[in-house]
Amino acid sequence: MVKVSLRQIIIAIMLLCSSMLFFFPAEPTMSTRVLFDDPIEEKIENERGEKNHSSELILLFRHDDGDQLTDNLSRVQSLIQLEKEAMDGSNSSTSFDSENVRLHRIESPLMRWSDAFDSRNRSLENATRWLDVLQPRIENGWCGEDATDEEKTAFEASMLMLPQDSNFGVACPSFSGASANIPPAANELLWLVWLESDSEDTDWETLKIWAEKISEETEFEVSPVGMNMLFQKSKEMAEDDFSIILPMTLILLSVILFFWMKDLLLTAATLGGVTLVICAEIGFLSSIGFQFSIIDGIAIPIIMGVAVDGAFWYCKSDRSKEEVRNMLFIAMITTIAAVSLAIFSPIRANRSIGLIMAIGIFLDWVITRFVLEDFYLSRRSSNQSISDESRKIHPALSWFWPASLLLLASIAVIAPTGVEVFDIEQLLPEDDTGFEQMDELKSKYLIASSTTAWIAVDVEGDSTEDLQMVRNLQQQLGQHPSVLSFDTGLIKTPMVMGIPNGDTTENTIDQVVEMSQGTIILDDARLQSDGITTGVSIAVLIDGQNADAALIFADDVTDLLNQMDVQGGIGGDLPTGAGLARTFEESRLNQILFAGLAILVTSLIVTRTPSRSARIAVGTVAIGLAVDGLASIFGGRSINTAPTVLLGMGFAADYLSHASAEHIPTKNDTKARWGAGITSICIFFLLGFATWPLARNSGRLLSISVLLSIILATFLSLTHILSSNNYEEE
Repeated sequence: MVKVSLRQIIIAIMLLCSSMLFFFPAEPTMSTRVLFDDPIEEKIENERGEKNHSSELILLFRHDDGDQLTDNLSRVQSLIQLEKEAMDGSNSSTSFDSENVRLHRIESPLMRWSDAFDSRNRSLENATRWLDVLQPRIENGWCGEDATDEEKTAFEASMLMLPQDSNFGVACPSFSGASANIPPAANELLWLVWLESDSEDTDWETLKIWAEKISEETEFEVSPVGMNMLFQKSKEMAEDDFSIILPMTLILLSVILFFWMKDLLLTAATLGGVTLVICAEIGFLSSIGFQFSIIDGIAIPIIMGVAVDGAFWYCKSDRSKEEVRNMLFIAMITTIAAVSLAIFSPIRANRSIGLIMAIGIFLDWVITRFVLEDFYLSRRSSNQSISDESRKIHPALSWFWPASLLLLASIAVIAPTGVEVFDIEQLLPEDDTGFEQMDELKSKYLIASSTTAWIAVDVEGDSTEDLQMVRNLQQQLGQHPSVLSFDTGLIKTPMVMGIPNGDTTENTIDQVVEMSQGTIILDDARLQSDGITTGVSIAVLIDGQNADAALIFADDVTDLLNQMDVQGGIGGDLPTGAGLARTFEESRLNQILFAGLAILVTSLIVTRTPSRSARIAVGTVAIGLAVDGLASIFGGRSINTAPTVLLGMGFAADYLSHASAEHIPTKNDTKARWGAGITSICIFFLLGFATWPLARNSGRLLSISVLLSIILATFLSLTHILSSNNYEEE
């Protein structure tokens, strides 16, 4: 009666958690925010008071006829009007329609041109011809030493958001072919768009929908482009894959179970338990506000693969109920011990998927042990006795266990070293057309070929000394070879954007910022707490395709801050991602050894048998080294392979826990082990057909790691037969 009541309680709780999906549906996201933490960017975002803003989303504008755009006055004025309508929502045909996402800010070169002409009392919006704003002639243009602050900003906007082969005209007459008598001429331009929402991560799909609306309602062709839209494409690709693979996984799982077990009711019960576990976990985590990333979807087939172990061992092995209980408990504990190390990873995506896998594996065990155990035993065929023939194994087989360990370790020795930076190239197929479009964009636009490094320093807003210190810091940053610059031939302008420079009467940071219009990337560089300035943020554009240079820049900035005795730090997608890759390269072997140690300790606590615990730990370390080496051989080792390596060790611990028990194996035990293993391999093999690289690579590596684990566990089980033979001979 107690067992039935406990079973009912467990089922009721899991059904309740599953029902939370109706009220709190899971909404996975994909961005650098869900990949890794960047404390400096988080500090800047929080202390600027602009939470949940996405940065540097890019729109590409062309005219429908593909002809010149920026030197056509009427088209320029139409785009300026479009920008105003987008921000104030005064025109329903061009308004940004979304309940959860809002336009926060737009930066366009044309609006900066308008500000530049206004600084000389000329109106671009009211002009009837270009001569109305270009005369009297601005001799040195907007890049000259006598240019106004608004004109300097207009020059920067033109350089960033017009193609590099454009005729920059009045923006910088010192360029070859340019003249102060003509406007900048280009047939396309960029807008930088900032969105805001109440959720942690903004849905970038809304920008695509708005771009399609503008294209239909106006004379312009608008396309969302840039790195962040590739993240959106990666998310959509992953969703398409999972929408096909997950149903196919259930079908495949049911087919394998039915043909292996020859029991339709058992197959249905096992699939029902798997589905309940997945829905309960996702529903519970969603209800407490857990933010899923699309990468977490990889954990679902993994949880399915682990769930079938109990069905095979209870129904097909020759072991008693207590023996199976003990085996599955040890397997669950050691598997979680390996996977849980990902929860302590500095990489946010690894922490997330590690937590989901650990919870799912535990719930698999709960359902098997307390809900389905009696049912499985009732469907069990009669046990077969252990015949003498099963013990007659040639003594030479005793070498298979140590030889296999050496072979696995040798894979790690011959594998190439090094870790790739975790970036968008790992989230889309190599032949994806998005990379061609991105390369074309990078060849035309400086802002597309760059990435932003963020530097935050602690200052006092009313301090004259801190103002001078920040300006000195910005000047030294601009001298670094990694920083991109505008070079007119006469003036070189490093792309360091923070506190404006120049001879002004303002003596403090607060005074300077309040009197300036900000920069293209930063409208207000101050970091504030309760309205008091406590720091400043500095945006630096560096080469977005050189991870090594980003690491050097980050190290040099850290040294510079220490030399200046300034409290602060550096962040940004590329510096942070490159830094994590370097850290992972230095610690990946330690991670495998720590996982082995965790498995050794947990198995020793549970089994109280040092020799058995040592076999499990040594075998899992060998599998971990082999999977890490295979990751480098097949597709390149990266920081996102860490949870795959740990999971491979988890499966190894699972199967080795079964094989290490002091029990002479039988044919039925072998069938149970290989049945569970082949089921997992088939699931991961199916995952390996995904288009999305992370799912495909994880599926392939896990298929191989499970196969290696089964073979290793089989060799370990043979040592019990040999030990028994030796004992009988004595």
